[in-house]
Amino acid sequence: MKRWITAVAVGLGLAGSSAAMAQAAVNQPAPAFSVQDATGKTVKLADFKGKYVVLEWVNPGCPFVQKHYNSANMPATQKDALAKGAVWLAVSSTAKEAGDYRPPADLAGWLTSKSAATTATLMDDDGKIGRSYGARTTPHMYVIDPQGKLVYAGAIDSKPTANPADIKSATNYVRQALDEVFAGKPVSQPTTQAYGCSIKYASAG
Repeated sequence: MKRWITAVAVGLGLAGSSAAMAQAAVNQPAPAFSVQDATGKTVKLADFKGKYVVLEWVNPGCPFVQKHYNSANMPATQKDALAKGAVWLAVSSTAKEAGDYRPPADLAGWLTSKSAATTATLMDDDGKIGRSYGARTTPHMYVIDPQGKLVYAGAIDSKPTANPADIKSATNYVRQALDEVFAGKPVSQPTTQAYGCSIKYASAG
């Protein structure tokens, strides 16, 4: 397991160097989307105009995702965001042919088992949303303001490891960003380097 985690972390560096990925820009309009969630309902970004929206790229098979769910850090961050009045959308951009793809009911069941508090879980099987945002890793986090502008993009926190023991001493960038915007302040760290497992996108075209 330790060797596999190391290989995944190295893979992150390779994925991050890909020039083929688009990159949504902070302080610019967030890319619009319309997609089915894990219940089969169509969800649009436009549905949440007037609210802060957090996007979280998720893959239950990733040790970095497991770090934040098994420790309850991600669910706690979700619940804090919802308590403030924000919307939280989990996004799966893992290709159907990938070995760790989770079908909608399976993914929703896993999130429920971890006490997640997502507003919806989006099934981006073709990777269109992920590519439009430039999402490279699980987790990869984004915060969108009530006017539809991207105000944060990057990591969940400041400790790029798969070790849950590091959470206590880490800065939770998403929680920090939401605390700042709800206090009427600008986001002090609007961009950070996301870390985690490389997203296994479906082949383009």
